[in-house]
Amino acid sequence: MSGPLDGIVVVDLSRALAGPHAAMMLGDLGARVIKVESPGGGDDTRGYGPPFVGPDDEPVSTYYLSANRNKESITLDLKAPDGQDVLTRLVRHGDVLVENFRPGVLDRLGFTVERLHEINPRLVIVKISGFGEDGPQGGRAGYDQIAQGEAGLMSLTGSGPNDPQRVGVAIADLVSGHNAVIGTLAALHERTRTGRGRLVRTSLLAGVIGVHAFQGTAYTVAKQVPRAQGNHHPAIAPYGLFHCKGGMVQIACGAEGLWVKLAASLGMDPAEEGFATNAERVVNRVRLAERIDALLSERDVDEVLALLNAAGVPGGEVRSIDRVYDWDQTRSQHLVIEVDHPVLGTIELPGPPLRFDDNPYAGGRERHLAPPRLGEHNDSVRAWLDDLDGVDGLGGRGLGDSDG
Repeated sequence: MSGPLDGIVVVDLSRALAGPHAAMMLGDLGARVIKVESPGGGDDTRGYGPPFVGPDDEPVSTYYLSANRNKESITLDLKAPDGQDVLTRLVRHGDVLVENFRPGVLDRLGFTVERLHEINPRLVIVKISGFGEDGPQGGRAGYDQIAQGEAGLMSLTGSGPNDPQRVGVAIADLVSGHNAVIGTLAALHERTRTGRGRLVRTSLLAGVIGVHAFQGTAYTVAKQVPRAQGNHHPAIAPYGLFHCKGGMVQIACGAEGLWVKLAASLGMDPAEEGFATNAERVVNRVRLAERIDALLSERDVDEVLALLNAAGVPGGEVRSIDRVYDWDQTRSQHLVIEVDHPVLGTIELPGPPLRFDDNPYAGGRERHLAPPRLGEHNDSVRAWLDDLDGVDGLGGRGLGDSDG
């Protein structure tokens, strides 16, 4: 498969979105990801929908497809001796273990951090929880929308302070998945020096708070409590959604010089009282937005975008999802990939967000694997383990291991 993480084996015990997304990103980078699922139903997301696609007797959740490319699937009952034995062997030959059980569940199954490191001292263990594993609410279950609300993101999102809204994707899950990957890569790098794996922990709460950015420091430093303000930036103006003839455009004047260019293109005086500085424009945001809307009211979307482009002012339209994936710019960046699914045939999936050097392949892999059917690789994974244990029984080689 190639890719920067070629040779790394990831044991993916996670389900839903945060953990599977993290493991998928490692697979995108070339790691071999073995997804461990419960017999019968498997990952919860196999039942998330509609939409489902495929035959009536084997419907496939498009939600599941979004977080499980570049993986193999094996089913194990982790409460049964055989399941625990196979997991032990996977741990012995693995480099990374990812899990997002409720805190304590894996311990009760007999796989504490200490036990995992007894089996394989080089194992990097990645735990993703809802609110952290300790603290007064450390054992609490976490789901994305709950975390968006509890971590303040919903209070910043919506048309106004009394209209809290969730972000349109499970952003707490996705960000915590990204953070888990960052921690995993750091621990793998450290292992090249120490020869030992490390425990990496993150949570949905940490993921959301970690991206508060200027909204966080508004409170921690200035003691101001930010609130939702709709589609206009709370600290920059003009920066937001504006109305024109038959549609809407977005304009981002992220520097004073851009405001001067925009004002000139619209026939406004950039030094007009109340609009001369960014601080003034933020205070008078509503009046400024109404003024710009009025000046754009006789121009359609294409005319406004052409005007902004000519002036050198960043702008854009609001695309629906279908127009994003059909956009030639999206395709040029290899952000759509083709995979051969055992039930659905050739399908397209959103692609990995990284590219390396001049490699045309998203994530660096020459070929991507379709999200697996439940238990699709039961026989091949067990055969691989048998082969390894028959050779040396000592565990697999991974990043930083020598040939000697």
